[in-house]
Amino acid sequence: MKLSLYSRFSLPVLCLCTCQWAFAALPLPVTQALIDAQIPESSVAIVVQSVTESIPALSHQGDVSMNPASVMKLLTTYSGLEALGPAYAWRTEAFTDGKLREGLLRGNLYIKGGGDPRLTVEQWWLFLKRIRAAGIRVIAGDVIIDTSRFAPIATFTNGFDDKPLRAYNVDPSALLINYNAVNINLSADSDGKQVHAWTEPAFSSLKFVNRLTLDSAPCGDWKERLMVTIDGNEQSRRLTLQGKFSINCGEKNYPLSLFDHENFVRGLFLDLWKEMGGKLDGRVRDGETPVGIQSVARLDSAPLSELIRDINKWSNNVMARQLYLTIGAETSGNPATLDKSREAIIHWLAAKGLIWPELVLENGSGLSRVERISASHLADLLLMAWRSPLMPEFMASLPIVAIDGTMRKRLKGNDAAGHGHIKTGTLDGVKTMAGYVQDKNGRQFIVVVFVNHPNAALAQTAEDALIAWIYDGRQDLPH
Repeated sequence: MKLSLYSRFSLPVLCLCTCQWAFAALPLPVTQALIDAQIPESSVAIVVQSVTESIPALSHQGDVSMNPASVMKLLTTYSGLEALGPAYAWRTEAFTDGKLREGLLRGNLYIKGGGDPRLTVEQWWLFLKRIRAAGIRVIAGDVIIDTSRFAPIATFTNGFDDKPLRAYNVDPSALLINYNAVNINLSADSDGKQVHAWTEPAFSSLKFVNRLTLDSAPCGDWKERLMVTIDGNEQSRRLTLQGKFSINCGEKNYPLSLFDHENFVRGLFLDLWKEMGGKLDGRVRDGETPVGIQSVARLDSAPLSELIRDINKWSNNVMARQLYLTIGAETSGNPATLDKSREAIIHWLAAKGLIWPELVLENGSGLSRVERISASHLADLLLMAWRSPLMPEFMASLPIVAIDGTMRKRLKGNDAAGHGHIKTGTLDGVKTMAGYVQDKNGRQFIVVVFVNHPNAALAQTAEDALIAWIYDGRQDLPH
């Protein structure tokens, strides 16, 4: 009899012949690493499963509901691939409601955001160039920014971790440019005596004061040695950077969210429009695009299959939340809300026969204290993805062990290097990973590890030991 994906739930009698795997002890290197980190096995969930089997080779607390941190992005990105399609693209579009004659637009310009997760400054510049290429030089009316595709969402009142300036704390927006972040670039000046610092983009409404001093300390956690002060209002701000920066850090980039969405878009439009020789007689304000007016320019994003690489390889929370909301908008219509997206994903799972009562979704990025899933159900998702025609696109989005993304510095020099595609997750008190490992015999295994414990930050050694153990192939895993 061929076992289905759900056999361990629907046919418990099979435990008579599989219990030696379902309740096997953890590998000794993993157990020892957890002991060294003072993390009890009761705070850990682990599932290891061959992609050719429907029963785990190893399951330790696999059915326990735990906080997955950023590996929740695996559910968001894979459901997005299936619900939207790998070629799905977001559209940013400009409209006019007036007459254009000899470069003068007698009316308003509307810019309607579609929720593009990766609308960079360079792409925004290209979009404005297309508006200029349509013949518009002077706008007699207003520029109206339409973000109505997403309902206003402010998940964190002071940032997830009381660090509201950190770029990962940016709330979603239907017109999100450059992740709403100003990049502060830091390096030792050519004379090696002072810190060279500049902002990108360089807002005319932002005054940057550099009071950093250079030293030769170990680079370490360099951001913690900086002190950022913001003065002024949203229309005119002063950023002061103080503290010490080590010459051993080389070049660093520090993205900060210094403006709200409205003023970020406003500042970027005014600066670039002026640079392009354009003129605005009115003001930049929020509003909605009337039905039936003329489209003058558009910009389509890269396809979803490409954008999920940024989401998973670099664990981009802002992009994940944009995708999460888009799933809800496409399924239930505008405006997108967190409730619509949660219901869309739960219904998508149910249509595949996957009923996960422990699943808790908040924003789909894993940047959450309430999101929950079991290691066994995440393994089910990974098995479903492996057997899907979308497997190559999904697999290509995951960090490669010791090669790139959030796994680029791990297991360097180990034989397992290059033999795993693993998504990682980290919160205070949470350390997780999930993905695929190929052993030295060419067999593919799913691996999921959740650690929820105050010492979770010390669990990386145990995670790496499990990857190496799977790769080594000496264990008697079924195949």
